[in-house]
Amino acid sequence: MQTYEQELQQVRKFLLEHDDYLIVSHVQPDGDAVSSTLAVGWLLSRLGKKFTMINEGVIPKRMNSLWHAAELINMSEQSPQRSFNTIICVDCADFDRVGRTKELFTEDAVIVNIDHHPTNNRYGAVNVVLPEAAATAEILFDLLNLFDIEWDVEIATAIYTGLLTDTGGFRYSNTSPKVMGIASTLLSYGVNGPELAETLLEEMTLPQLNVLVKALNTLKMSSDGKVAWVHVTPQDMVDSGAINEDLEGIVNYPRNIQGVEVGILFKQVNTGAVKVSLRSAGKVDVAALAQSFGGGGHVRAAGCRIEGELGSIMTQVVERVKEAL
Repeated sequence: MQTYEQELQQVRKFLLEHDDYLIVSHVQPDGDAVSSTLAVGWLLSRLGKKFTMINEGVIPKRMNSLWHAAELINMSEQSPQRSFNTIICVDCADFDRVGRTKELFTEDAVIVNIDHHPTNNRYGAVNVVLPEAAATAEILFDLLNLFDIEWDVEIATAIYTGLLTDTGGFRYSNTSPKVMGIASTLLSYGVNGPELAETLLEEMTLPQLNVLVKALNTLKMSSDGKVAWVHVTPQDMVDSGAINEDLEGIVNYPRNIQGVEVGILFKQVNTGAVKVSLRSAGKVDVAALAQSFGGGGHVRAAGCRIEGELGSIMTQVVERVKEAL
């Protein structure tokens, strides 16, 4: 079993020895996924390597100002007319989470897997997986420092974005002394921390507020007050003018109720599928729970997609959470 440092060195060696990379992350990329994808792209650009960045899903608009964000292709809208045999997966807990981008992989594709999810099954030919890392961006900070490349404010901002979003503004339990040390270093490179916090964590669009109101109107709690959940339907999305990224953070509202151990957001995709987001105060490993439904994530934050009718899925998941408690 290799150490973390040995895994990083193996990735460094791989990046130097190969070329023409496809960089991908998970479907519907969040802050850490986007910033990690762009950070790898920035590194490869400095190494003089050819690369393509692609995801299945739109990146959040508030991240459009990050380095070369406009070059991150949404496979739902367009796709390169070619395949790749050298793949870098970032922030992707399991292979299926790359979504349709796998259609671009050759049969003999070699995958580099860089991730921090404890449910990661090390699916790459080269893996660097550090579950105790707050974000994949934290791992990339360590990787970038193995290269003789000068940092600039753009790459520092990308890494800071991943840390900021995956730690909930440095409030979650994954905010380690190392994370704060990295943040301090990044600020010294010129990162505008207050501006990023305002843009990424505080600002809300009117559609985002409207869909939040609709979700909170569905709030239900278990009889013991330890489980709370809300749901959003496709009609709610239409009526509020919301898009998928507007749902980010809604799951924290039921979770933040005093005494609640697990908060849940059920997002009905269509009449036959529901996306489930789970947040835990610590007593329940929601990653294990999500994994039992084919999903994954972290001990305190996880998710899955379940085929079926909304009402029955809500009952099933809530009962499973109660059992876990």
